[in-house]
Amino acid sequence: MDMNKRRELLEEYKQIKTYMGVAQIKNKVNGKIYIDSYPNLKNKWFTLQMQLDQGRFANAELQKEWREFGEAAFTYEVLEQKDIDKVTDVRWEHKQILKPWLQKLQPYGDKGYNRPPKN
Repeated sequence: MDMNKRRELLEEYKQIKTYMGVAQIKNKVNGKIYIDSYPNLKNKWFTLQMQLDQGRFANAELQKEWREFGEAAFTYEVLEQKDIDKVTDVRWEHKQILKPWLQKLQPYGDKGYNRPPKN
């Protein structure tokens, strides 16, 4: 690939909007949910599905039920997204947007896969 084409493609890539945000994975069989925030939502569901299919998802309980019920038993929904261009501290911001969703939805115990916050 020549250098001009490479520069052009790199500039196009930089112009692609990315969004950070909060997403939910829901088990349609038992209603349990998993809530997390991600610094880049672009293609996130594809990435999460791949981790679950390969048995590499960080949450063991969700991983177990993915294997038990299968992919068709789960849905993915973006609950909130924020233009990353307007964020100065991505780590801090993605923690801040997650907190209200965890408080509102309480995805713990019988209701979800998340671990309760430490007191």
